[in-house]
Amino acid sequence: MKKCCVQMEDLRKKIFFNGRLFQNLIGGIIIILFLFPHFLQAQDKVKGKNFIIEPPTLENLGFEWYIDGDVNRNATVKVEYRIAESAKEWKKGMPLLRIGGEHLERAGINYTTPHMFAGSILDLTSNTKYEARFTLEDPDGVEGELVKVVNVSTRAEPKAASGGRVRHVYSQYYTGVKEEPNYPGLVSAYNGSKETKGDWYVVSEDKVQPGDIIKIHGGLYQGVLLNYPDWNNIPFDGTYFFTAKGTAERPIVIEAAGDGEVIFDGAGAANLFNVMATDHHIFQGLTFRNVGRVFDAGRKHLAGASNLTIRNCRFEDVGEGIRTEFAGSKNFLIQDNVIIGRDDRYRMYGWAAHREGLIPYGTHLMDSYYGIMIYGPGHVIANNSIAFFHDAIGISTYGTPEKEQDLKAVSIDIYNNDLHLMVDDFIEADGGVHNIRIMRNRGINAAESGISAQPVFGGPAYYIRNVMYNIGQGGALKIHGGVPGLMVYHNTFITENNSGGGHPNSNYRNNLFLGADGPTIVAAFPYTTPYSIADYNGYRPNLGTESPENQYVWLSPKGQREGFKTLQSLTNASGLEAHGITVDYDVFENLQKPIQAAKSDKPSPVYFGVDLNFKLNPKGKAVDAGVIIPNVNDYFRQKAPDLGALEVGSPVIIYGVRGLKQDQEFWR
Repeated sequence: MKKCCVQMEDLRKKIFFNGRLFQNLIGGIIIILFLFPHFLQAQDKVKGKNFIIEPPTLENLGFEWYIDGDVNRNATVKVEYRIAESAKEWKKGMPLLRIGGEHLERAGINYTTPHMFAGSILDLTSNTKYEARFTLEDPDGVEGELVKVVNVSTRAEPKAASGGRVRHVYSQYYTGVKEEPNYPGLVSAYNGSKETKGDWYVVSEDKVQPGDIIKIHGGLYQGVLLNYPDWNNIPFDGTYFFTAKGTAERPIVIEAAGDGEVIFDGAGAANLFNVMATDHHIFQGLTFRNVGRVFDAGRKHLAGASNLTIRNCRFEDVGEGIRTEFAGSKNFLIQDNVIIGRDDRYRMYGWAAHREGLIPYGTHLMDSYYGIMIYGPGHVIANNSIAFFHDAIGISTYGTPEKEQDLKAVSIDIYNNDLHLMVDDFIEADGGVHNIRIMRNRGINAAESGISAQPVFGGPAYYIRNVMYNIGQGGALKIHGGVPGLMVYHNTFITENNSGGGHPNSNYRNNLFLGADGPTIVAAFPYTTPYSIADYNGYRPNLGTESPENQYVWLSPKGQREGFKTLQSLTNASGLEAHGITVDYDVFENLQKPIQAAKSDKPSPVYFGVDLNFKLNPKGKAVDAGVIIPNVNDYFRQKAPDLGALEVGSPVIIYGVRGLKQDQEFWR
């Protein structure tokens, strides 16, 4: 090193032109050239910064680790976990996803992802303490803390507290013996005042307190909206307003008493239950019908509920079930509900049919919007049965995420839902930021796409073991805006993956994509970064008379879209799908391709989940054709994981509300 420095200094002294200024310039350039490799090495070294534990959910945990350096993106974070204080061996988790520098543009949004790692530990036991260990590794070196060990608990399901006050509500039509204390309607019971009709309906002399339980007895609760002293005390707008605060240990519970169906009929009102000012409320066992929006739970930049639980309820003939777009809404549990919209029950029309004048509004095509729409951290949407909406479940297309950590749409679980006949998509992850977990859902009949991501702000967004069948030409995934961080594992998509939107930093493994001989490609690979992965997937190309000759489309490093007729020719050119295979419907025990309408202005046939068998043929090509993914397919049964959502010999998955008859459609 000393000899090298002497030689460079001699060279600098020998060069002379136009005085000492040029001498200094040349000397500076030589020094920069000498030091540049050391500068690059310093930039490649990773430095750990803030480590964040996201709000835990019932079964999953999410983490973020912000970094500096690692310009060459070769740093990794190894994940291990175990039950706390168990002294058991560490289990291996999925590595955290490296994020940073991916650019998103859509609808005026201009966002670049921060440099960080993020990821989840999946399928844990609720209300259990876990120990998690994260090891930051980089061949170029690590500055700061190399290992993080954290203790965190999964959430418990909220339940009524013992010893709380109980209030009874009876319908105006009830004539039997009443339990005490009883009240003439839910408004009176919630506010604690019995003689509050007419001008007195806002009186709140003994409002519910944490731990209180309001039991609604069987009957019809329907306000006469133009009668201001009506029994239900909801004049003109037809809305019940809830404003009290419970606590985690002592939530406020509003539930069916168990002596008959409790029906809240909205009488055509726009909003039925306004819960935007509440905290720690539980609604369970109730039926809602004939209303625009049932639960108005939050408006952007205004107000929103937190720790809201809605379970074992039934929604019928509604425009929307549950909606919040408030970033401060957190920790919802929406579970085991039947949610039925107003859209067409017999035809699968795309929502563009309205724009083209094919179907007028008000004829049950777009009379409903979202079954469930949420924003904010820590929500769980599980085991719901949803039908006849524009979209079944969505994260709000909120826009650029808030800077405050507790206002971001992170750590959101959407799993084991049964979704039937949507005008647009089954699930929209569009406004999600990190650790969006969409797992084990069944979607049958969507006129546009299966799962939408337009955009997700960094990810990871996990799409794991979902089953989807009979989807319009939008295909399995709707991707727009440069979406990074999609982790697509073990799905069975009976449709194409033909999204045209370029997206970086994505990982597709162990999926099945089977076309239905439509006039489109079976798979597109519009990856805009060299660190995206697609491998170990199975494809059934479209073979219809109008299908394009090239079935696989790749975005080359030159930015050109190139088409390929076979999977092997795609692999030869791109290196993708080195272990991918071509399959057909014989990989299943007994499943036929859907028959889709030839033109978009004609409705496609409607199929029913109870009639479809997505189990694999034990002797088919999809068995043992996958790759091991820690914490996703650890329980594979034979030589290697199978492709698709259902591992041969695995336990039966319950889609939708638990307790319903599995051989009968839920809306009947």
